[in-house]
Amino acid sequence: MIIPKILKLTLKKKFFDMILSGDKKEEYREVKRYWQNRLQINGYHRFEFINFDFVEFRNGYATNAPRITIECKGISIGKAKPEWSDNWKGDVFIIKLGTIHKTFNCEK
Repeated sequence: MIIPKILKLTLKKKFFDMILSGDKKEEYREVKRYWQNRLQINGYHRFEFINFDFVEFRNGYATNAPRITIECKGISIGKAKPEWSDNWKGDVFIIKLGTIHKTFNCEK
């Protein structure tokens, strides 16, 4: 049995709802050492990314917080779309999202 590789992230409600509705197809993280260590193979100096099968998004930290598990279609570096971000300037990690695999405690 192959165990899927899942990236777990917490989101603000606004962005969580946009992903749940299918309006937002990418998630962003700042290009900083913390995210490089979580998203890249062998950290800072390589541009090879970990191949995650899914991204699990949580809206909050409660045990029963809404969650979405969604297909991960890859990671790259580029610019964030202003309507899908907090208007980040400069480069960001772009986590490309596919279809929703399952939801927990979500209103859709």
